[in-house]
Amino acid sequence: MEGTHSLKSLSDDELLRRLSEVLGQSRRSEADLVAHVGEVDSRRLYAREASPSMFAYCTEVLHLSEAEAYLRIAAARASREHPVLLTMLADGRLHLTAIAKLAPHLTLENREALLKRAAHKSRRQVEELVAELSPRPDAPAVMRKLPARSGEAQPTPASPLRPDGVPPADPQLRLGGVGSSHPEGRGDVVETSQRELRPDGVACALALRLDEAAAPPPSGPAARPGRVEPLAPGRYKIQFTASAELHDRLERLRALMRSSVPDGDLAAIIDQAVTEKLQRLESRRFALTKAPRKTIAGSGTSPRTRQIPAAVKRAVYERDGGQCRYVDGRGRRCSARDGLEFHHRHPFGFGGDHSVANISLVCGTHNGYLAEIDYGREAVAVRRRPRNRVSEPALSAPASPPGRGRRTISTQ
Repeated sequence: MEGTHSLKSLSDDELLRRLSEVLGQSRRSEADLVAHVGEVDSRRLYAREASPSMFAYCTEVLHLSEAEAYLRIAAARASREHPVLLTMLADGRLHLTAIAKLAPHLTLENREALLKRAAHKSRRQVEELVAELSPRPDAPAVMRKLPARSGEAQPTPASPLRPDGVPPADPQLRLGGVGSSHPEGRGDVVETSQRELRPDGVACALALRLDEAAAPPPSGPAARPGRVEPLAPGRYKIQFTASAELHDRLERLRALMRSSVPDGDLAAIIDQAVTEKLQRLESRRFALTKAPRKTIAGSGTSPRTRQIPAAVKRAVYERDGGQCRYVDGRGRRCSARDGLEFHHRHPFGFGGDHSVANISLVCGTHNGYLAEIDYGREAVAVRRRPRNRVSEPALSAPASPPGRGRRTISTQ
């Protein structure tokens, strides 16, 4: 608690500086820990500590979690052949997850180029890099009913089980055919397998849970979030759990799209549905359309109302590339592409107009941050709006602007 109180007394700049220092120390300590794990592993010292393996020693004696133990042992063993991994771990260019995923693919020949590409990459980016190095075959498009959870009705004992514990599908229930359903609506697996590739090379796999009741069960584990897994360059496996209602809507959509998608490929159907929904939302939020009614020249940009002309919205979205335009003092641009809002660089409350030069796309966080600089933190706290709208907070200009000149927006 004493440390917490001391942190509250730090200025913003000092707090950020201290955070960077502590993070650097943590990374160096992590690299040192991995090096020690590697040396204990190579000497097999875990045996004298009554542990049958290094993993058991890490979890039972050092009390690391299974995931912590796995990542550190994988990094330690890889660093024996590639000592540069410890250096990159210590200076923050690589994290433990990246090392664990890259280790099976590292060789003396590709090490320099591969590690250079992997530096400062997120887990998802490293997974995409690994998929490029070692492409996997396309995943089939599948819809199936998952096994009943604990407390739910189980399949009849007479039904044989596959090795993964899922009852086999009834051949008459394959959705690739007529799309019939079980008369009782329970107990069977419904699945389809699509082996043909889509023209754009994107492969998807869907595993949909068909819940019998519309409402979720009162107890039990929460559903896992959807998972996107790179398989090869430009190809992803997408997996999520869905309700019986979504399964029914997919089947109805598949039936209606037989003329455009004769084979009923789930990936192609979902691609078209998502594309149409995306176009409608982008038209509503950013005025994107293939046939605009007005140009910027024909649109009024004076600050008579808060409504930003549609032509200005389109031009700003295209100029900013659908990404937050905020840039910090070091020239780093915010990477956010969701929750974007239109922000007046010269605030509307101070007479700022709706010209393209005065409007920028920013995320909700930076829209609020810049509003605090322009209008003051207290005024924003009182008048703040929800951040899920493409608009600027409706604030009135204070008697004296509290923070003018500190606002940073990219002009590139």
